[in-house]
Amino acid sequence: MPRHTFELNGETVTVDAPDDANLLWVLRDVLGVTGPKYGCGVGVCKACTSHLDGAAFQPCTMTVAECAGRSVTTIEGLADGDRLHPVQQAWIDEDVAQCGYCQPGQIMAAVALLAENPSPTDDDIDQIDNVCRCGTYVRIRKAIHRAAAAM
Repeated sequence: MPRHTFELNGETVTVDAPDDANLLWVLRDVLGVTGPKYGCGVGVCKACTSHLDGAAFQPCTMTVAECAGRSVTTIEGLADGDRLHPVQQAWIDEDVAQCGYCQPGQIMAAVALLAENPSPTDDDIDQIDNVCRCGTYVRIRKAIHRAAAAM
């Protein structure tokens, strides 16, 4: 079986998996990283949003072979020990989550947005197209503004 090596949340990992193995399943089922959630499997809902080389991407649409030698960050890689990332803290402060299923992907999308645009407008934030079935978009927007101010 092919071996694939990439960086995951700051650590080098090597997995034995077929070249065409879906990265989301490798993360969840092989590596035990369960923050990225399965929603649609085609990159539309974005519940699995993570970062690839610092940019938001959907691991449900990528194979493990495509990640070889690259850096993958999931929600598990955001905090610095016990210190939450400012976006994670803002999510708590604004009481964003209801069911919580989409929140790891929402947070990762927000972190990517703030890396590109540290002072986003409401219109900028509304360009994040991650789906939240609970409809907490107003609280998501508030949390992103709070995190931007904290950063």
